[in-house]
Formats: sequence, structure tokens, C-alpha cells
Amino acid sequence: MAPERHGGTEEGFRERHFTAQDGLRLFFREYGRERDGRFAVLCLPGFARNGKDYHDLARRLSTRYRVLCPDYRGVGRSQYAPDWRAYSPQANLNDLRHLLAVAGVHRVVAIGMSYGGILAAGLAVTLPGAVCGVVLNDIGPDVAPGSLRRVLDHIGRDHRPASWEVAIDYMKRTFPHLPAGTEERWRRIADHTFREVDGHLRVDWDIALAKPLPGLAREHGDLWPLFRALSRIPALAVRGELSEFLSPQTFQRMAAEMHGLDTLTVPGVGHAPDLAEPPAGNRVEAFLDGI
Repeated sequence: MAPERHGGTEEGFRERHFTAQDGLRLFFREYGRERDGRFAVLCLPGFARNGKDYHDLARRLSTRYRVLCPDYRGVGRSQYAPDWRAYSPQANLNDLRHLLAVAGVHRVVAIGMSYGGILAAGLAVTLPGAVCGVVLNDIGPDVAPGSLRRVLDHIGRDHRPASWEVAIDYMKRTFPHLPAGTEERWRRIADHTFREVDGHLRVDWDIALAKPLPGLAREHGDLWPLFRALSRIPALAVRGELSEFLSPQTFQRMAAEMHGLDTLTVPGVGHAPDLAEPPAGNRVEAFLDGI
């Protein structure tokens, strides 16, 4: 089914929907336009995050590339699944393959933040003829258990802050090393995390997303073979200097075992850089130019 087109381009993107294979109506932002001979860029957010997180980077890249920023099922403006069992990495991969098909994208570089990086690696392995490069943002085959527990607790709770000020304070306390720096940036991060429903703030995802997560590590086991398989294509790995999610040891091991991997550490930032910071944005652009 062809994707529906909505909205204008005042903010530099078009709002679009498509129907997943199981009938869920899914949302994505489209920046830029198709250019002959150019690959598209697929920006994959973190778990329970949405395409808004990539707005600055997508606008920057859209002068030369077509950029797609999806909201996963159960997140943002995409439809929630009636059964939590429909939330799985395999379902997300199926949705992304379907998105590329309905959008008419035949060659793509996948940029993945956190969980999105695992999906980017999965796409590269399952669509070897389509994925011509990968950017891994603060994610690797090993994740610090304590950080994962904190994220699961955050995703699985139905947070209802009393005001935007309370929401901002919650984000500051829970994720102090996010790439903010100013009150305006913290408000924007909160705006990407919460939404207003009947005058009240709610998290912008289905909290049932957290239900299948505890068993995923046992189900999928060792992810090192998946990441090593990226050695056949250009790959850039980015780490926040203060990240508790991706350890320096894992990052160094990735550089040693993923042949040809380009690496970048973003100073003063934790999990995860937004890739619009000058050192990261410049490196991502240079990486894309080299493909």
C-alpha cells in the first residue's frame, strides 16, 4: 500500500502514514526529496522514542538526501497494538522493511540510536542488497545491566507529571547526561517524551512496550556475531563520553572486532548523543559523503 501524504513543509518535513502488514497504521516523517543515484537515510530512534529526536539532523541532511524518520508501533503518532506480543524486534524489522518498500527506497543508510542501532544492524543483515551503510549511536553488542534496568523502569511506568516543569525536572533527574545544555533544550526533550491528553501529560508511548523486554536478552543471546557482520559495509560507531549504556571497553572491542569501523566519542554527553552536535553532525555528513 502506498504511504499517505499529509501536512505541509513549514518545519522542513512531510507527515506520512502507511499500513503495516498486520494492519497497524504507522507514522513517519519525510525530509528532503529523492535524488537520482543517491541513497536515502533512515533514522531509527531509541526504544520508546520517536522520530522527533532526529529533527535537527534530518533537516541538516535533507539538503542532499531523502530522510525518513519513523515512529515505531506503539510510539508517538503510530498506532498502539492491541496485544503486547506484537511488540518485538522482529515486528519492528518487518515494519521497517515494509516502510522502505512502500516509500520506494532501494538503497539506504540506517542511522540507529540505542535500540535503533540494533534494528539498523538487523536490517543490514536481512537486507544486504539495500543497506549500504550504518551509523550506530551509543549502542553495542553488550549493554550495562544497571542502565538497562533503569530504562525498563522508565518505559514501563505510566508517568503523569503535573506540569511541563515537573516533566522537565523528571528528565533532568533520570537522564542527567542527555544532550541538553539549556532550559530550552530540556523543554524540547520533555516535549519529545510526553504528550498532552485532555489537558494532562502522559508518556508518548504504550507502556505495554516494556512487557516483552525482560525475555529478549535470553531469546536473542550473543549479539556480537550480528555486529561483526557489519564489517562488510561502511559503519560508524558513536559513543557519548559519559555514557553508562555503552562502556569504553565494549566500544574498544567493537573497534577491534568490526573491521573497518569508524569511531567517534562525543565529549560531555551521555546516552545518547543526538548527532546534531557539531563534532557528531560533521562526522555523520563526512561518513555519508564517503559512501
